[in-house]
Amino acid sequence: MKAQTGPRRILVTGGAGFIGSHLVEGLLRTGHDVRVLDNFSTGKKENLEALGSGRWQPGRDFELITGDIRDLSTVKRAVAGMDAVLHQAALGSVPRSVEDPMTTQQVNADGTLSVLLAARDAGISRVVYASSSSVYGDSPEMPKREGVEGFPLSPYALTKRVNEDFARLFKDLYAIEPIGLRYFNVYGPRQDPESDYAAVIPRFISALLKGRQPVVYGSGRQSRDFTYVKDVVSANLLALDAPAEACGKSYNIGRGEQTTLLELLDTLGDLLAVPIAPRYEAPRAGDVMHSTADIALAAATLGFEPQFDLMKGLEEGIEWYRENLGS
Repeated sequence: MKAQTGPRRILVTGGAGFIGSHLVEGLLRTGHDVRVLDNFSTGKKENLEALGSGRWQPGRDFELITGDIRDLSTVKRAVAGMDAVLHQAALGSVPRSVEDPMTTQQVNADGTLSVLLAARDAGISRVVYASSSSVYGDSPEMPKREGVEGFPLSPYALTKRVNEDFARLFKDLYAIEPIGLRYFNVYGPRQDPESDYAAVIPRFISALLKGRQPVVYGSGRQSRDFTYVKDVVSANLLALDAPAEACGKSYNIGRGEQTTLLELLDTLGDLLAVPIAPRYEAPRAGDVMHSTADIALAAATLGFEPQFDLMKGLEEGIEWYRENLGS
């Protein structure tokens, strides 16, 4: 049985965030009616005002509800009348979760339970939710493959594992159609470089554009599978239309390619035509050494095929940072 296709009414939780705002833009471009739920703890109103270079505006072209996924009554109001949910709201960052495991648990795990409960009670079957490559924990297998997970290494990773278990239970108990997408190190325009918990690519780009030393935690030989945000949008749209047999599972969303942090820095130095002189600091608690996705299951089941290699994605990202940060 195939899921409903064509224009639908879609709720995006965390829609003012980095990934969420790109999903909102992707949905509007493809003709869907969109509602956003965000509490703006990490999301930004300007992300929503910049969609399509200002083509779409909150309140005029899509609905915006300011609220917290930890409040079940707010989530129930947000899902009312929707056909599906793209659940992105979360507190990201492994280091933040190590510093504040309680809030990470409440937002990521309890908040996701609220979304699943509200969807169940509203009769919404399709819920596509953001999981993470962090669920692989201490598994030594490379590339990372669904079904071969280790023990989580951070509270953030544990909450993402809990979300996957809740989703599986809701499929078995309540006929919800959840699909989890395990994002691998997503990057691109609108990703905040200034936060204490900023991801590595925006931190590096910002530092190099401003003439500062980029900080490398650890040796720099740790590797990641950097995934451009437009490929993540594509994966979510595919998951909305995936057949019912695809539900109740989680899928790796990455490029399937391995890049060390030092290789990343060299590439950025070439693209920006600046010298590279990183400052090394101690490794961060909870960080894994290597992470690369096996995307065969997502390709076979969802039809996912990444379109952006690292060079192409970085070029688009750098253009945005030049315009928004200055050189």
